[in-house]
Amino acid sequence: MPDHVLTCERLVKRFGGITATDDVTLRLERGARHALIGPNGAGKTTLVNLLTGVLEPTSGRIALEGEDISKLAPHKRVHRGLVRTFQINQLFPSMTPLQTLALVIAQQRRQGARFWQPLGRDEEVVMRASQLLEQFRLAEVKDVPTEHLAYGKRRLLEIAIALACEPRVLLLDEPVAGVPAGEREDILQTVAALPADVSVLLIEHDMDLVFSFARRMTVLVNGAVLTEGTPDEIAADPRVREVYLGHGEEAHA
Repeated sequence: MPDHVLTCERLVKRFGGITATDDVTLRLERGARHALIGPNGAGKTTLVNLLTGVLEPTSGRIALEGEDISKLAPHKRVHRGLVRTFQINQLFPSMTPLQTLALVIAQQRRQGARFWQPLGRDEEVVMRASQLLEQFRLAEVKDVPTEHLAYGKRRLLEIAIALACEPRVLLLDEPVAGVPAGEREDILQTVAALPADVSVLLIEHDMDLVFSFARRMTVLVNGAVLTEGTPDEIAADPRVREVYLGHGEEAHA
């Protein structure tokens, strides 16, 4: 039986009379490169908010490494290794990538109060921040305030922040959304080079990224799972072509 690091079983979320997540079961294998796709309004964001604890399910169960986390607070899920990328343009706009990553790393190591010592006092924190800056192609802008970064660089910093939290499971939420074409290549290469021991669930509309990255895919429609399979199986499924890939996208062979 596959080793599943994150699972949700028969997950339901209702808002009044509207069922946003309808009996969803999803199993993420250890080391997964798994994509969650579906048209607008399919329920992808609601599902991710349930997995991360932003929303509480109406019914169903979520487990991380076999432990039920259905009622666990979001920050406690992060500390247990379930991390989602988030919009850093709403956070620390005057801080640089180096300062931001050093703060996240210090907090992850329960050293939050010590961060406000002069930067460089904790060599391990600065060394890890420098590694991430290199890995995410941010070294040349490490001292530029985040608010002045190109949008593609901000998205790279989002992913670097998530990786600084030492995730076992990374929910990669539309990493190229809104990124100009000229800035996308760094993100595509960075996503492809994510550590193999981190299980990744990618939520994305960009089919080029989805099909180049994913080894398994789940298609969500109207809050429910339409189908799941390999990229080849998904591309060949006429139902998927009809409800998603056929909407302005060419199905990949």
